[in-house]
Parts: sequence; C-alpha cells; structure tokens
Amino acid sequence: MTPRRVFALPRQQSLFLPAVLNPFVQEVKLAKADIIKCVFRGIFLVPIRAIFLTLVLMVTWPVAVITTFLHPLKGAVAPMTGWRRFMCRRVMAFLGRSYYFFMGFRVVVKGQQVSSTEAPILVVAPHSTFFDGIVCIVAGLPSTVSRTENLATPIFGRFVRCLQPVLVSRQDPDSRKNTIMEIDSRAKSGGRWPQILVFPEGTCTNRSCLITFKQGAFIPGVPVQPVVMRYPNRLDTVTWTWQGFSSPCFDLCPLLQFLPPVTPTEEEKKRPVLFARTVRNVMAQALGVPVTDHTYEDCRLMISAGELTLPMEAGLVEFTKISQKLDLKWDNVKKELEGFAAVACSCKGGRINIQEFASFLKLPISPALQELFALFDRDGDGTIDFREYVIGVTILCRPANTEEVLRTAFQLFDTDEDQRITHEEFSSMLRSALGVCDLNVSKLFKEIDTDSSEFITFSEFQAFALNHPEYAKLFTTYLELQRYQALQGVESELSSTNHVSSEDNQEESISDKKDD
Repeated sequence: MTPRRVFALPRQQSLFLPAVLNPFVQEVKLAKADIIKCVFRGIFLVPIRAIFLTLVLMVTWPVAVITTFLHPLKGAVAPMTGWRRFMCRRVMAFLGRSYYFFMGFRVVVKGQQVSSTEAPILVVAPHSTFFDGIVCIVAGLPSTVSRTENLATPIFGRFVRCLQPVLVSRQDPDSRKNTIMEIDSRAKSGGRWPQILVFPEGTCTNRSCLITFKQGAFIPGVPVQPVVMRYPNRLDTVTWTWQGFSSPCFDLCPLLQFLPPVTPTEEEKKRPVLFARTVRNVMAQALGVPVTDHTYEDCRLMISAGELTLPMEAGLVEFTKISQKLDLKWDNVKKELEGFAAVACSCKGGRINIQEFASFLKLPISPALQELFALFDRDGDGTIDFREYVIGVTILCRPANTEEVLRTAFQLFDTDEDQRITHEEFSSMLRSALGVCDLNVSKLFKEIDTDSSEFITFSEFQAFALNHPEYAKLFTTYLELQRYQALQGVESELSSTNHVSSEDNQEESISDKKDD
C-alpha cells in the first residue's frame, strides 16, 4: 500500500472561509432611468426638503437648549425627570420623526418595545448607515454611547445632550472601563434611567450578515431587547461602508422590528461573549442572514492593506476567529500584513502564486517548495491570500523556529563543524536539499550575512530564521518529504523483493515438480 503524505496543517473547519467574504463593501449600480429620477428629484425635492428641514431644526434647537438648561453631563448625574423627561421623550422625539419624514423616510414598526424595567438595554443590528439613528427616535430617545467630542458639535451637540449619553473619551486611558461601569450602573437602576441603545457591531456593514457583537451591552447580564433593521427598497442608496457610498436619492421605508427580550442564563451572565452570540443568533435568524467573525479590527486591517498598496479586501481575515484560534493581537496581525505585502508587492489582486512565492524566498521551484506552498494554500486554488498566509505562518512556520530545529539546520549546513557556514557550504546544502544542480544563492547568502564577513554565524542564521519563518518550515518540510520518499522507496523495494521471492518460489515449485 502506497503511503500518503500527511499534511502538517489539518484543514480545521473552524478556520474555513466565512459565509460572507467582505461585509464592508457596497456597490450600487444605478440604471439610466434611476439616474434621471435622481436628477429630477434633486432639482425639485432638495430645495423643498431643505426648507422644511431648516424649519424643524430652528424649532428643535431651542427646545433642546431648554431641556438641557443647567442640567449637568458629568459628576453626580441623575436621570431626567418631570418636565425635562416629557420634553425629551415626547417633544424632541416628535420633532425627530418630523426631521426624518422631511428627509423622505417612512418608518414601519413591527413588534412591541418593552419598558426599561423589562429590558434595560436595546441592541440594534445590522448597523449600516448613519441614518440608523432613526431607531433612536422611534424608541423614544433612549440613552446612547457617544464620544465626548460629539458634545462640541454645533447644533447637533445639543441634541446629543438630550439623550444623556454614556460618554467615551479617547484621551482617557480608563474610558473603556468607566463606560462599562456606567452602562452596568444604569442597566441595574431598576427603571430609573431610560433604556440604553447600543449598536453592538461597532461599525457599519452592508447588511449581508451579522459580524461579531462587542461585549459591552452584555456585560451587565441583564435582559436585552433585540431590534432588527431592514431597508427593503429596491435600490439600496443608504448603506455606508468602508468601500461604497450613502445617498438617500429615493423615499425610503425602513422597517424596525422589536423582537422579544432575551434573558441570559447563569452561564451567559458569567461569560458575556456567550450571551452576545446567543442574541446575535436570534437576530440573524429573524433577518435570515448568516453570522461571521469579522469585526471593526478587520476594517482597520483593510485600511492598512490599502496603505501598503494592496487591495483593501486583502486585509480581511475574520479577526475575532483568527485572533482567538491563533492567540494573536491586532499588532501581530498588522505585522504579518506588512510581511505579506513584501511578498505580494509584485502581484495583482493581493494573492501570491508559487512563482512569486519562490521569487520572494530567492529559491527555485522544487518539490520541497511546492510542498510548503501547498500547506499555505488551504483552499487549493493555486494562490495564497493574506488569511491563508497568517494561518500558515502562525501554525506552520513559527513552531518550526525552535532553537533545536535551527541548531540542527545550522549543523547540517556547517559540514566542517567550525561553527560558521561559508558560501560554498550554504550553496552545496541547498542544492542537495532542493534537488537543483545549478543554484545561485548569492543574494540570499548576503541577506543572512548581515556583517558581510563572508560566513554565517549561528546568531545571524537564527535572527534571519526568526524574521523569515518560511525558511525554517521549508527545511522541516524538506525532511518530511525526504522521509516520505524514503518510505515509498522502501515499500517499492519490499514489493519488488516479494515479487521476486514469489517468482523464485514458483520456479522452485516447478523445479520440484520436474524433479518428481
């Protein structure tokens, strides 16, 4: 029986590609008829809407000033009561609905919103546009989580103050901890505070899936009411993503659906990440969309990929899943992206083929190199994307960079055992390992020989391998391939021997018969 090659990297289902490859891109293709409608509506409707919106703002701003007059935002803050609460929840909410109405929004609401006693927190998804703020109006202006800088925004800053938001400051290193403590305090106030409205995804998507929910809304361990949003218009002109645009060219009919509250189990109270997943699954089922492990960090990697002259989508890796499975931080993945960009700088589309892979390693294509490339190429399409590269480097290459492995490799190159590798030893060993007769390794040798001493010490060899883990894995892959081929050879010899023995036995049998 022919022995099979055993891959060093099992194809774990948990690391397969997500159902939605890029939830942060939105492409809108308008037909000529739609463009003509946009132009005519723009000519006639924009001036009329602008007039009405201005009038609404002129009324709303003084109402907001009166509502928040002498009411503190910091320090011993208490929830609004009496006439302030009436002005906020009734008058301001009515004016907010009017504002959206004149922008062309006709909101349809399904389900029943429960009180703050039954569900202190509202979680809204999917978050796809800044127009999603309409859910705050419909819900009666609950509190939100907002940046401190938003309070300084002219006119709209005063509107934000009416919500009595939970403030987040980028300058304060303790801001995240204080924000979670404030959410926990309000959520457990027994209905004194209004509900807190949170977009748990933390960034905008194209609504094709639900990405990872942040844990902030689920840490208090209190019941939450999910609210799902839909924009069922034929043309999606409101979605704002990292690649796309938002423009309400047509009248819109957003659909808001209040789902029944979800109460956490005792286990989910202890582990907010489980509670977040449960709520996300409930909302995804109601929407009929899949879930993925993308998160805001994927957006940051997209931006970094663009800065490295790669396609922006090359940075998408499903950060939540990759970071948890491989125990990586964002800075680690960012560093790997820079390494990937160095390999993929000459390719198009942000994917590496075996020719570019060999060129980067300054080595010819050989069985050992093909085997290493196959281990990276998880989907077998003949190319390596950034996601495959991160998985491959972390699982395959870095474990191969142990001092023991590197010592063994160094000793194999150092044929005269003088604790240094000459150009001739280096070239001879690589020719033998890769099965290439004519191999020019001058560039690679000079890159390892950092002090230009014409020989490589172990410290130089180790430093290079740590910065270029592909080489250490190439060495171990070569050894595995050699063992595999040796096993095939032994089995072939055994098979041949058995065949010869069988023939000899047959001849002996015939000979015996003749003798008889």
